[in-house]
Amino acid sequence: MHFLNEQNIFLFLVQIFLLLGLARGLGEIFSRWKQPPLTAEILVGVLLGPTILGRFLPSLYQAIFPADIIQQNMFTTVAWLGVLFLLLETGLEIDFSTAWRQKGDALKIAVSDIVIPIIIAFAVCLFLPDKYLVNTDQRLIFALFMATVMTISAMPITARALHDLKLSKTDLSFLIMSALSVNDIIGWMLFTLVLGFFTQSTLDIFRVIVIISATISFTVICLTIGRKFAEKVIYKIKEKQLPQTGVSLTFICLLGLFCGAITQKIGIHALFGFFLAGIMAGGAKSLSERTRQTISQMVHAIFVPLFFVGIGLKIDFLSNFDIFLVLLISFIGISSRFLGAWLGVNLTKISKVNRAAIAVAHTPGGAMEIVVGMLALEYNLNTEPVFVAIVFGAVISSVILGPWLSHSIKRRKEISILEFFSHRATIEALKADSRDKAIYKLCELIAEQEGSLEADILREAVLKRENAMGTALEEGVAIPHARLPFLRRPIVAFGRSLAGIDWDSPDGKLTNFVFLILTPTHEDDVQVQILASIAKAMSSNQARTAIIQAKGAEQIWLILQKALTPAFIRRK
Repeated sequence: MHFLNEQNIFLFLVQIFLLLGLARGLGEIFSRWKQPPLTAEILVGVLLGPTILGRFLPSLYQAIFPADIIQQNMFTTVAWLGVLFLLLETGLEIDFSTAWRQKGDALKIAVSDIVIPIIIAFAVCLFLPDKYLVNTDQRLIFALFMATVMTISAMPITARALHDLKLSKTDLSFLIMSALSVNDIIGWMLFTLVLGFFTQSTLDIFRVIVIISATISFTVICLTIGRKFAEKVIYKIKEKQLPQTGVSLTFICLLGLFCGAITQKIGIHALFGFFLAGIMAGGAKSLSERTRQTISQMVHAIFVPLFFVGIGLKIDFLSNFDIFLVLLISFIGISSRFLGAWLGVNLTKISKVNRAAIAVAHTPGGAMEIVVGMLALEYNLNTEPVFVAIVFGAVISSVILGPWLSHSIKRRKEISILEFFSHRATIEALKADSRDKAIYKLCELIAEQEGSLEADILREAVLKRENAMGTALEEGVAIPHARLPFLRRPIVAFGRSLAGIDWDSPDGKLTNFVFLILTPTHEDDVQVQILASIAKAMSSNQARTAIIQAKGAEQIWLILQKALTPAFIRRK
């Protein structure tokens, strides 16, 4: 029997201190450069692993990371907790009911973005030279694995890019995230099924049918009965006024452990169970945005960095670097995901000006691509050079997403947002103690000014959109909006609430600044730019403070006019 000694514990603490401290520190620097922290975390592992430290200072490397099985298992266990909770948090970001309501356009994009990349990647990987395979007799299963690796998109990377561009609450973002949600569900199911088949010692047709049937049945149960159960429990936690973040977090973790154990027993990986548990909890309307943010921050602040740092500790990236593989996997992964989403979006009625942005948003592989590749490596399905190429492909696709997406969004003609906004559409004291009442007050104001519009119809459309995905931003700003077929031009109204309104914002703050935005159905490109311009203008602390201190609607309008004057939007 083996026991931990004082040296094991001491080294474990030193390892965690060094790796977590450096990963988080460098990650913050990368974030300020608008780059994913994932890149920094892997870089820290490369610097402290066999690639750099082990090559140039081997004695120091061995002192900190000794080749002791107990010591290695301690860190590996923590790293695996990281990837399990990463999948749990990823599922938490998926609102399945919202994605299902968008199933028309979202499903077309998601299915195309799965089928096309799988076909392309499978065909290419099927003919890779034998030296890149662990076992040439398993070429078919290897090609299937690589196809799924290059199919799953990184929803968190895309969500971060949309947030940085002030687009996270737009209908464009709504559609992108819905399509990525469907992509993730189908992609992870395919991957775990392939993994389940590969890990069976003897694979017969009966066993295949059992695994497929059990996986599909359990997924359906989780997305139907399971979602209702999770919603009920989380609602009870809120109703009983229990410490919501702590108790909800415990429940979600237990749900992940339970579902993970079930999927592992079925014969597929526990990661899929954690992913399903996240989707179940993520669909609960009673789970506040603040609680979601707390869970996400905990996962990405502690667990996730240690997993990706651990990748660099296991592999020598220099000796396993193959420029042909890196270029091939990067190009095939990015181009096939772009092509798949592009073909899918062209099957919809989305305006042409937004199609490129949607296709670009599906290109990053990011963390998900690395996780899938790591699992394949753990199960001895791919070689270290192949895995290193996957890591480079994931990092490259994540790094270029921000600039590429920004470029695709800006390809529009310029007009001023003030064209749709006037001082008459401003309420200096929004007398409403709830989100719904605030929306109705602003709808009444627009109806009065326009004459031909009915407040009840406007309110119904805005609330329908608001209930699908909340529009509260940080720092007391909310941007409820809707697209209406009978509008001739966009309309913007503003209301200031000095007392603040509970809008379930991500930072937990009350909402003081409410912009109601109505746009014609056929002008979704204008809506994107209006919302982005307002979000950018209101990110200024100086502007928010001036509006709060303003005396009267006329002064509020002058401040808004000044804040929004530099903000131009582009129109096709």
